[in-house]
Amino acid sequence: MYARALYASTTSTAPVEIIRSGAPNTKKVTLLAGAVYPIGTVLGVITANSKATTSVAAAGDGSQTPAYVLSYTVDATAGDVEAMAIETGDLIGSALVLGAGHTLASIRAGLRDKGITFDG
Repeated sequence: MYARALYASTTSTAPVEIIRSGAPNTKKVTLLAGAVYPIGTVLGVITANSKATTSVAAAGDGSQTPAYVLSYTVDATAGDVEAMAIETGDLIGSALVLGAGHTLASIRAGLRDKGITFDG
């Protein structure tokens, strides 16, 4: 005898589009614990431990230099998490999540040198 499955109503949101054209190349990164990283977060890499975190212009640990863009939202509040980040691709500038002190203009050249371009 089988029990009937119960279904709960859930709320969904429209997907966030960050890719403008083409198929981006991705790379697995380890996100630093302690935050929820939204899709499109511009990431920098901490030199001492090679962990990625939100790139903040005033950081002095290497993460001030934008390196990747996060492919999807990741909850790393409980510990470090491996995730996929875009390392080359053509993205939508208005969909990027910038850390304190960064603007699209301030990250454009650095990301372009790494193979990430965006409009705006």
